[in-house]
Amino acid sequence: MQLSGNIFDYFVSFWSGVLVSFTPCVYPVLPISASFIAGLNTNGRRGLGFLISLVYVFGMAVTYCGFAVFAALTGKIFGQLQNHPAVYLIVANIIIFFALVMLDVIPLPAFGADIQAKIRPKNFWTVFLFGMATGLVVGPCPAPVLGTLLFYVASKQNILHGVSLLFVFSYGVGASLILVGTFSGLLARLPRSGFWLLRIKQFCAIVLLAIAEYFLVKAGTLIF
Repeated sequence: MQLSGNIFDYFVSFWSGVLVSFTPCVYPVLPISASFIAGLNTNGRRGLGFLISLVYVFGMAVTYCGFAVFAALTGKIFGQLQNHPAVYLIVANIIIFFALVMLDVIPLPAFGADIQAKIRPKNFWTVFLFGMATGLVVGPCPAPVLGTLLFYVASKQNILHGVSLLFVFSYGVGASLILVGTFSGLLARLPRSGFWLLRIKQFCAIVLLAIAEYFLVKAGTLIF
């Protein structure tokens, strides 16, 4: 199995994760996750904080990579039907749905409860499990971008490529947490939640609409 795709795929995947981390339903949780990590790094050592943060995000990456494996394996169905315009129409409408979720036109509930209240940082294993659990609690902001990436992975039908893309996406989402977990003083310097978070969310929605338009054009070329 070969690692297909180009460097642009990974660039888009990483920065999609970074953008998702600055959306209204992810960014405000950053101090809570940072305090969870600080619960194990009681001495405030930067090296240990960096390591704990990496383990936390790695746990989240394992969950997302599991989604990628499932998408790549089931993508054979997509591959068999990818020349049919109905497939492109269905994918386009699903991505439009994701975009409408990002625009708050359609509500999407957050799954899961307050994980931080149930898990206490005792060792690296606990931090890893917490990261995995965080990846499973897909909220209304990460879900549309993650779902679109998984559709792309399914179309490629390449497990290694899909896993590597979602791994990069995970560390894009966790990049700010790694910085805060390493340099605890950055937490006080982070900009407060505000209207700018909504603008980033709306920008993500516009990108998703552009992707949906691409699939609609592909469907049109096959029909006509």
